[in-house]
This record gives sequence, C-alpha cells and structure tokens, in this order.
Amino acid sequence: MAETLAGLRRTHYCGTLRAGNIGESITVCGWVQKQRDKGSLIFIDLRDRTGILQLTFDDTTDKAVFEKAKSCRGEYVLAAVGTVRERSSKNPDIPTGDIEIAVTELRILNKAITPPFEITDNCKTAEDIRLKNRYLDLRRPALMKNILFKHQVMQAARRYFSENGFIEIETPMMIKSTPEGARDYIIPSRVHNGSFYALPQSPQLYKQLLMVSGFDKYFQLARCFRDEDLRADRQPEFTQIDVEMSFVDMEDVLSVGEGFVKFLMKETMGMDIPMPLPRLTYNEAMFRYGSDKPDTRYGMEITDLSDIAAQTEFGVFKTALDNGGSVRGICVKDGAKVYTRKEIDKLVEYVKGIGAKGLAWIRWADEKPTCTFSKFLAEGQLETILDRMGAEKGDVVLIVADKNAVTLPVLGALRQEAAKRMDIIPDTFNFLWVVEFPFFEYNDETQSWDAMHHPFTAPLDDCIQYLDNAPDKVYAKAYDLVLNGIELSSGSIRITDPELQEKMFEALGFTPEQAHEKFGFLTDAFQYGAPPHGGFGIGLDRLVMLMCKAESLRDVVAFPKVKDASEPMTNAPQPVDDVQLAELGIKVIKELCRNN
Repeated sequence: MAETLAGLRRTHYCGTLRAGNIGESITVCGWVQKQRDKGSLIFIDLRDRTGILQLTFDDTTDKAVFEKAKSCRGEYVLAAVGTVRERSSKNPDIPTGDIEIAVTELRILNKAITPPFEITDNCKTAEDIRLKNRYLDLRRPALMKNILFKHQVMQAARRYFSENGFIEIETPMMIKSTPEGARDYIIPSRVHNGSFYALPQSPQLYKQLLMVSGFDKYFQLARCFRDEDLRADRQPEFTQIDVEMSFVDMEDVLSVGEGFVKFLMKETMGMDIPMPLPRLTYNEAMFRYGSDKPDTRYGMEITDLSDIAAQTEFGVFKTALDNGGSVRGICVKDGAKVYTRKEIDKLVEYVKGIGAKGLAWIRWADEKPTCTFSKFLAEGQLETILDRMGAEKGDVVLIVADKNAVTLPVLGALRQEAAKRMDIIPDTFNFLWVVEFPFFEYNDETQSWDAMHHPFTAPLDDCIQYLDNAPDKVYAKAYDLVLNGIELSSGSIRITDPELQEKMFEALGFTPEQAHEKFGFLTDAFQYGAPPHGGFGIGLDRLVMLMCKAESLRDVVAFPKVKDASEPMTNAPQPVDDVQLAELGIKVIKELCRNN
C-alpha cells in the first residue's frame, strides 16, 4: 500500500535549498531521478519542478528507513524528512550541489513502473513516443523550464498592462463565423439545429465592441483557433496577448507595444532593449530583405542590379526586365569556402523549388571570378556588378531575375539559407516594427483584391483617393512586431467612419447585404459613437519559443498538437457516437471521410 502525507507538510522545494539552509530540519517531496545503492550507503536524487536534491542514507539512518530507500526506483514518488548538511563530495553542476539531506523519515507515496524513456534532457527517444506520454515528457527539466518561463511571461504581461490602466476582459469562445483569413473550427448547436458556432480566430470584433462600450483600454490572454496547416511556429490553438485602446493614433499604440517589450525583456531575462525599436516600411523590408518579417541580425541585404543588367546581352536578364521585373542579388561574404560548385548546384534546385526559374551566380574563389553568364558581359561589366554587390575575393554572389513577386521572396529565402549555412547569425534579440503594409493583396485564384489584414483596418489618409481605381497604391495603418525573422504581432488602427467602412467593403467585393450579414452587429454599434481606436495581438507561444530558444512551439505548449492537428496522448480528435450526432442533426458521410 502506498503511504500518505498524513502529518507531513512540504517545507521546501528541492531546488531552492542552499548552503545557508545547513542545519535546518526540512520536508521535501518529489520524484526519484536516480537511486544509487553503494551497499552501506544509498543516494537518491529527488526531483521536483525546481531542480534536484540529493537524499542520503547511511549507517546513522534508521534501519527501516534505509531498507525503504533500498527499494526505491526511478519515478517513485517520495516524501522525505531530514536535516540539511554539507556534502562531502560536492557537485558543481547543480545549484544544490553543496548540500544533501540526511534523511530521518521516508514515505513512498506512490510506486512507478519503468517509463518508456529516460526523464532527462539528453533523451534520444523519438518525439512521437514522448508526445504519446506527454505527462512524462513534461517532467524533463528543459520542457518544465519552458512551461515555467511561459508562466513568468504571462504574469509579466498581466502586470504591465494592468499597471498601465488596461482592463482584462474575457470575450466569448463560441462566436459567429466571420471571414478572418483562415478556416474556422465550427461547433454544431443542439438547440439551434443546423446552425453552428465558430471558435474565435481572434477576439478582433469583440474588442472593437468593447471600445464602443467605453472600456478604453482592454487586454486579454486570449485563446485563438485556426484550422490551417501546421508548421514549427504554428498550432491550431494558441494564446494571444490581445490589446485594444481608444482615442489613440498609431504612435500611441506602438509606444505601448514598445513599453511592453522593454518591460518584459527586463523583467524575465534581465535584458535592456534599446528604444525606440527600429522601423521599416513594408516596401523597405521587402526590397532590402525579401521578407515582410526580416531577420536583421545579419546583413546580406538584397541589391538591385537592374540598371547594370539592362546593359548586358544576357537574355534571362533582358526577359525579366522586359516583363516588368528586376534583377537583384545577394553577396555571401566568404561564401566561396562553403559554396563549392556542387553546393551551388543544390541552391539552383532549391530556388527552382520555391518559384524561381533559375539562379545566376558568381564565385570568386581564385584570382579570377567564375561567372555563369560571363560570355554575355562586355568588358568591365563583371567588375561593375561585383563593385555594386560589394563583393571581394572569397565571396559568392547569387542573382535572381524575374518579377519582384518572385525575385524578392526567393532572395529573402536564399539570404536565410546562406546565413544558417555560413553560421553568421548572432545570438541576439532584434525586435523591429514593419509598418505601412499594402491594404490589398491580389488573389490570382479569384481574380480579385483581398484585404491583407482584416476589413476594419484603416487606410493611410493620403491613400483613400486610390480606393476606387488603384487598389495597389492603397497602404494601411497596419503594423507588425517582428523578432529575429518571426512575426510576433499584427495590429492596426481601425476604421470608425461608416462611409469609409462602406467604401472599403465595396472595394473588397462585398455587397451591402453581404457586409451587413457578416459584420452588421459591429457596423450597427459604430452608429452609436465609436471612438478612434487601434490595437494588436502578440503571439504568446511564439514569443516564448523565441525567448527560450526552442525549436518548435511544441516545446512551449503543455499539450500540443502534431502536424495533422491530432493530439497523440489522448488520440483526439475521435468519432462520436450516432446518438450525439443525431441530437445535433449531423450525418457523417463515411465515404467522404475515407477519401480525406
């Protein structure tokens, strides 16, 4: 029979004890990390969420207690009473390495079978097995540390916004389905048979309604849901630090966001982030880095070679330029050592796989550079290109010629690939704002213009004139917070002018009836006096992932989903029985399920 804690109360966590506690009588609880039986001497490493502590049993230990220690195995749950004393053989690798507990009372609160993998950070067991047993995986110190750090970030967020006059308000989890960019997860209603709720992709419309209600500073650690394909920095359900404020312009919102970044990094990591944060317009980010979420920790910026390329006889360059495109490149400093001809051939295949027709290159390994298009160059043109690129002996120049919609993102991806391969990315935190996003993006499938953000984003004042006839010239009062090449936050100033909102719906192809059906509850509310307002949402999980230097969101989420949006531990999702389906008026088409 397992023993109980009756009469005992934990006095300390394992990892909190130090030399200053020597001589104290304490009670600790936890799991057996390791038991070492030396015959007349037994050591047990006891683990809880704060760390590891050595329990010692020797010839001074009560015989019954000693025999109990002898029976302990890995992951047994124990309570131990004893006196803190100095260790004779210290362990500098753990914070409690100067002390041990001379145990006087030991209780085995629960036994454990042998786990399917070792509960250590250097565990080599495949991730699918660890996810199947996630409750064990979470015992590993590295994962536990991430979850505890996430708690600190959440508490810091609550402190910062509360201390700055924001009010935490919960918004509904079952809402009306509205178009927000990704697929909704939908919930059938038993009471309203044939109708469905949606899980919120964000609290966007509700937080705007709160501004109409007079709660001028709102925040929430909001759960959000998006039915989209997963990747390392994406989960179908995630937490957003959601913020909205009234009577503000963009500068006010960015100031609050910067204040949070500064507070958070100092509070949780002891780091001082210089303020104000750098800013790039969307166009600057794309033309310099090939990405609207650029990693600015290293250089290798994109250089425009179009004017020089126009003077050459290279058909690939001329075709791109004649079709309204450009010729641009990046210079990989010291790249000739790494990028041999064989490795560059791999890059050629890589860029073809992401949309480019090919890759022109110059490799300057010897006295004379090797250039794939040298026979199309007049005397001095190669030198002009190298000079423009800032290339020197030992460098590699990579060039793409196509429409900007291809050239820029391909070079942006090449830039990232080369930086990783060259191992030049410093271990720093580079925050920046990307501002002035295009309001519209063209949808080739529907042959129409879609809102790049949501349809309540305000356009820049001087762009309103282009709404009717030049949507490509309309830019938004929208902004993203970027950290090390990852988008952390998206936000905007909202439209509150009913006439402008109507014009925006029209530009997006909504009829008045469609707009009212989808968003009428919000536009109706705006007729009763909507203050100017704006806000943002910061992806909490992504933020913690970057701060922890984790490789995946799965490392900072307690019970994550995997690539197919299933949860291995509980085997969710699962079919439900016919009785439940009948109550909801739902019939599952099994043939369709098999095909999917």
